[in-house]
Amino acid sequence: MKLQFAIDTLSTEKALELAAAAAAHVDILELGTPLIKSEGLSAITALKEAHPDKVIFADLKTMDAGELEADIAFGAGADLVTVLGAADDSTIAGAVKAAKKHGKGIVVDLIGVADKAARAQQVIGLGAEFVEMHAGLDEQAQEGYSLDSLLTDGAASGVAFSVAGGVNASSIAAVQASGAQVAVAGSAIYSADNVGDAAAALRAAIV
Repeated sequence: MKLQFAIDTLSTEKALELAAAAAAHVDILELGTPLIKSEGLSAITALKEAHPDKVIFADLKTMDAGELEADIAFGAGADLVTVLGAADDSTIAGAVKAAKKHGKGIVVDLIGVADKAARAQQVIGLGAEFVEMHAGLDEQAQEGYSLDSLLTDGAASGVAFSVAGGVNASSIAAVQASGAQVAVAGSAIYSADNVGDAAAALRAAIV
């Protein structure tokens, strides 16, 4: 299982600092949606130039104009770009078309989708690289939130999936046991006193 670091900050400078601290222990560096909205495509380019050996994941959460938005992100240096699972099939197919042109990949983010397992199967059929079983920060903040439903949905989907929704040192083993190809950790790394040590601990927990 691969480890993805979701860098949820608002400046390219801070993102580069966090990435440098964690890069030795992670496979995928993700530019969070707020970072891209704050800094623009230049943040993607900066991260790719700093870490050409890493997979750069641009979390655009595209809902429309799939081919256009994916094309500009790939042109800026992204290796993977997200489209929302709630988007129309034509939007996802358009993004996949752009990905094929660049030799890159589309990840479909299932945040807010009620039947994640069923939609996962549909979008893989449209050409997505994998799907992300995702609970956003607002959902995670609600009383009684649990990662378990994401793991269940991922396992039930029968397709390649990642898990994002509060993955940490205590839950990453369960994420791997569910069959996930990628574990996405954000605050478990960037909120730690020592970012490098936190990333190393998550890497060590993957067997």
